[in-house]
Amino acid sequence: MTAQRIITTLWFDGQAEQAAELYCSIFDDARIVSVVPYPDGTDKAGEAMTVEFELLGQRYLGLNGGPQFPFTEAISLQVLCRDQAEIDRYWDALTDGGEEGACGWLKDRFGLSWQIIPEQVSRFFTGDREASARAAQAMYGMRKLDIAALEAARAAIPA
Repeated sequence: MTAQRIITTLWFDGQAEQAAELYCSIFDDARIVSVVPYPDGTDKAGEAMTVEFELLGQRYLGLNGGPQFPFTEAISLQVLCRDQAEIDRYWDALTDGGEEGACGWLKDRFGLSWQIIPEQVSRFFTGDREASARAAQAMYGMRKLDIAALEAARAAIPA
């Protein structure tokens, strides 16, 4: 297996280690790979400077860089879920202390945006244009995505 060559770095304001611990507690195949402290002689000596962690085989680096660059919705982590139970589990865990957004988006307690969606989400929005439009309309009214409601909207027979 080739080593991952692109690693997403997430800029935190002193909470990288807490974020990595939370994320690793939520995802089954997850671990903290390393914690590198700020060196002696700096004002943050001994505190975590970087935290490398892995979620579902994907590596990330949490950097405690300070308050200069807060997260925005311009970037999000998308979690492809096998079923509604998985959507519910990730949604509940990541919105704890965070906030719900529209259409399967949320912000966790650290302000990082996530999309919690079915792994085959495109099936709702391809093919039959009218069925796709009904599924899209249903999704626009949702926060956490509901697979059964999306399927029902897509299958509905227009009046």
